[in-house]
Formats: sequence, structure tokens, C-alpha cells
Amino acid sequence: MAHVKAGGSTRLGRDSQAQRLGVKIADGQRAESGNIIIRQRGTKYRPGKNVLRAGDDTLLAATNGIVKFSHKKVRKFHGSLEPMTFVNVVPK
Repeated sequence: MAHVKAGGSTRLGRDSQAQRLGVKIADGQRAESGNIIIRQRGTKYRPGKNVLRAGDDTLLAATNGIVKFSHKKVRKFHGSLEPMTFVNVVPK
């Protein structure tokens, strides 16, 4: 007797919306006050001069200027030095 097996329900097929994280204004580009420079989770990039950190770790330009990335070794809480990337806005 020919028949088709019953199609069961699936618990798959749901996915969350993409968060669209990452660098929004690159090194050397112009940023105006309040512009989002980087959207991130955690502090992969640290705020430098003229850069503010929002509650969700987003980095924002505090003044108008040119975005500059710099690298510097920072002493972590356990005593080791690790390289970190800082984001600065140089006023123009």
C-alpha cells in the first residue's frame, strides 16, 4: 500500500536578526560629533582621546575630527601586558 509518511513539525527554522557590529568609520576618515565609530560587544577597541563609550560598548566621536587607531600595551588586572587598540578622534 503506497502512502506518504506523516510530516512532523520541526523545532528549527528560527534565527535572530544580525546585530550589524563592526567598524563604521575607518582610520583616516572624518567623524562628526556623535557619530558611531565602532559597534562592538565587549571592549575589543578602547576609547581614546575625544571618544566616548556607550552602555553597550559602542564607541562614539565626542568632537569633529579625523579618526585614528593606535596600538598600546596595557597592563591587565592579572599583571600581564597585552596589546590593545585605542580609537582617537583628532580635532581638525
